[in-house]
Amino acid sequence: MRFELDPELTPELREQIVGLWTDVSNAGGAVGFTGQVSREQVEPVARRTFEGIDAGIDRLLVGYDEDGVAAAMAILVSRRFALSAHWRTVGRVMVHPRRQGRGEGAALMREAERVGRGLGLEGLHITVRGGLGLERFYAPLGYKEVGRLPGALRMAPGDDRDEIVMWLDLS
Repeated sequence: MRFELDPELTPELREQIVGLWTDVSNAGGAVGFTGQVSREQVEPVARRTFEGIDAGIDRLLVGYDEDGVAAAMAILVSRRFALSAHWRTVGRVMVHPRRQGRGEGAALMREAERVGRGLGLEGLHITVRGGLGLERFYAPLGYKEVGRLPGALRMAPGDDRDEIVMWLDLS
């Protein structure tokens, strides 16, 4: 997988990202949706996400497959708050379901760490959905659980999940 920071968000790349996001969501990925979703449901969320990237506030990291198609992504999201300018949230972390289990998710996160260090950041923050074991993926990459918001994510009536807060110290 070839990674690129801040690629031009062409209409083609935007469509690839919406497709990736839809496929990851429909495979059970914890990227902002529950259950099966359509491209039409993902598009408005993606458009809002693209606004921060277009403005140069948030940084897009894309992993391309052998054919040059977006197969993975993560966004280094700014809190848009001066007192937090020394760290970013890693959001919308996804690898296409057909490519999972090959170490590409770990490679994506190592690349996000490399980018964060290159930007002079002192830390990376990520939140993960409880009940899926995602913290076991991030822990070997150096992320430490630093907090938990009990029942903060309502998946469905009667199905509340913890939001797990994790931190990678880059300093």
